[in-house]
Amino acid sequence: MTDPTDGAPTDGAPTDGAPVHGDATDGAPANGAPTDGAPTDGAPANGAPANGDAASRDVATERAAWDDWRARRRAALTAPQGNLALVETRWAPPGERLDLDAARAALGEGQTLTTLERTEPVSGRPEYGLRRWDPRSPALRHFDSVDTFPYRPEWVLEAQYEPVEGARTVPFEHIRDNGGTRDLVVPGDLRLTLDGADYTLSAFDDDGTLLLVFGDPTNGTSTYGAGRFLFVHLDEGDAGPQRVVLDFNRSFVPPCGFSDQYNCPMPPRQNRLHVPVEAGEKVPVFRDGYGAH
Repeated sequence: MTDPTDGAPTDGAPTDGAPVHGDATDGAPANGAPTDGAPTDGAPANGAPANGDAASRDVATERAAWDDWRARRRAALTAPQGNLALVETRWAPPGERLDLDAARAALGEGQTLTTLERTEPVSGRPEYGLRRWDPRSPALRHFDSVDTFPYRPEWVLEAQYEPVEGARTVPFEHIRDNGGTRDLVVPGDLRLTLDGADYTLSAFDDDGTLLLVFGDPTNGTSTYGAGRFLFVHLDEGDAGPQRVVLDFNRSFVPPCGFSDQYNCPMPPRQNRLHVPVEAGEKVPVFRDGYGAH
């Protein structure tokens, strides 16, 4: 899976329906587990949508799978090339390449390099860069957990995916582009009804998996200010319209929340929900007053 933040691997996102780019605790409220109370078992709270199917589902099994997702999130985040380990992203001028031998010679103990490529949005020329990873980065040394809402079965919602013919791109503003946009391939529409309002959401193709970048009123208060990510898994054998499940309990803090060396896409207008999504990850937590930025 590629990294939507500039073209490198998605260091830390679970790809099998599990989390990606994130924190995990193994269900026990210790060392990174959620600290905001016990999970709720279905009663909508604070504007959460009522899901008529929640009571009939096996919530205990869903919560156990979510705990496993969170555990793998944490393992991925804290890996030697996880989001917390990224300490440098460097780009050559458009059309040029960086001297990798010189960059490797300057690496510190235990550090590694990876290469990446993107398209310059104005000229359309290729840009080549590199990333430097440090398994003893300040972010890793100070990382505690990712604060997370308790599991809420009412935030497992159904949507309809409708593919579109031909290549369609949608402009996404990126956090480090000073208001500029980059076109990303959006192969279809996600239609969701939430709290009586109909939405047509744009999820872009992240190396074969749909990635939804969404915003909601919790951003900047209880959750990460620039929005959150959620993977949408389609039935690969079905090329037409199909029902999909959006489990907002698995929405996660984008890579930019862990390192300022990422250039994350931000939610376009159509992906901004008017209901507070009090499910999924909130914000990273660091010790000793450290901040990722």
